Amino acid sequence: MIEKVLVANRGEIAVRIIRACRELGIKAIAVYARGDEESLHVRMADEAFCIGPPAPRDSYLNMQNIISTAVGAGVDAVHPGYGFLAENPTFADLCTQCGLIFIGPSAEAIEEMGNKERARQVMEKAGVPIVPGSPSSLENAAVAGRIAEEVGYPVMLKAASGGGGKGMRLIRKAQEMQSSFGLTRNEAEKAFSDPRIYLEKFIEKPRHVEIQVLADNFGNVIHLGERDCSIQRRHQKLIEEAPCPVLDNGLRELMGQAAVRAARAVNYSGAGTVEFLLDEKGNYYFMEMNTRIQVEHPVTEMITGIDLVKAQLQIAAGEEMDLQQEDIVLRGAAIECRINAEDPAFNFLPRAGTIKEWLPPGGPGVRVDTFIYSGYKVVPHYDSLLAKIITWGDDREEARQRMIRALRETGLAGVPSTIGLFLDILEKESFQQGHYDTGFLPELLTGKEA
Repeated sequence: MIEKVLVANRGEIAVRIIRACRELGIKAIAVYARGDEESLHVRMADEAFCIGPPAPRDSYLNMQNIISTAVGAGVDAVHPGYGFLAENPTFADLCTQCGLIFIGPSAEAIEEMGNKERARQVMEKAGVPIVPGSPSSLENAAVAGRIAEEVGYPVMLKAASGGGGKGMRLIRKAQEMQSSFGLTRNEAEKAFSDPRIYLEKFIEKPRHVEIQVLADNFGNVIHLGERDCSIQRRHQKLIEEAPCPVLDNGLRELMGQAAVRAARAVNYSGAGTVEFLLDEKGNYYFMEMNTRIQVEHPVTEMITGIDLVKAQLQIAAGEEMDLQQEDIVLRGAAIECRINAEDPAFNFLPRAGTIKEWLPPGGPGVRVDTFIYSGYKVVPHYDSLLAKIITWGDDREEARQRMIRALRETGLAGVPSTIGLFLDILEKESFQQGHYDTGFLPELLTGKEA
């Protein structure tokens, strides 16, 4: 049994995990950096411990301090949330070595899926479609150029250990390869301490569609349908919805089965997401697997009625899932907007400051995941996410209209936000009709008709 969990994170996901623990009768222990003492997750937890200075490397990324705190507090398990140490195989392994349950997959699964080169090889062997590209990391620009000629330009150079949209570069013609290769390699080394890069064919006008999976330690693996995450800027998602507006049941099942094969291929356990690129002809290609809970998990919860964080805790405690694939029924539609402390008018510049007013929306079909309150001080050390507003409707149009109503109802003062941008997006005819791809937001921001 798990009776006490340390939440190795902050912000809205820490609050989300604490709430799930409470509903399961589990005590939740918070950790915080100096300056985060007044954060909501600290106030809500049964106990809270300071783990270092504000800089993430000295606090939320400080494995030694977190593990020491967990052992000293006598917890049974550690939940990493998303970001920070959530996909760090060393941290997962350290938890296990210290007698703590890591609420997530094994260190081996995290490592295998965290290396994009290795992940492609594993997926190809498992029969999951992959984007044409290099079979392994690239030795130099000349090799990259030869492969690019074979698969055809445009191509993408990607960091082997990349993630979060970092370490990626689009190349449209051969003359760009030499300089782009060096720049991408330097970015990979700087961001991930791993200079290896590989190449993939660039899929024009794709949709970013991901499949949610759940797997236990008894060999049971199911999928919970898909989320469309195509509204993004610089590979950072801003709006997500479920189900995807262009998927029919046949394609949904094919992609779901592919995601299940992907999870089985790495003996996955817990909640995870298999991400695909979907082209205009209905072809789908494996992109990566996120071995953690996702920021956008609420839209899946809204259309399935399944609490994914509770499921994580129960699976980690050794329980067998009582769900079969035929039990998963998608009901209605849901949309999520990420409310960030960013100024879209100034290239999405993140802004710190004090929340002078916070009045969240409510009413039927509206959910708000947040950690802020009036008077809360937004600090510059962390991600700019302030809240997630999620709406559900009997159909996509009702969910969209509810989101418009919820955003207009939201009172937020003291820092800039993305609320106005979302209202603009939601009113666009192409979004209303579900006709968009990953190029939608860049085109909108440059003044082109989207």
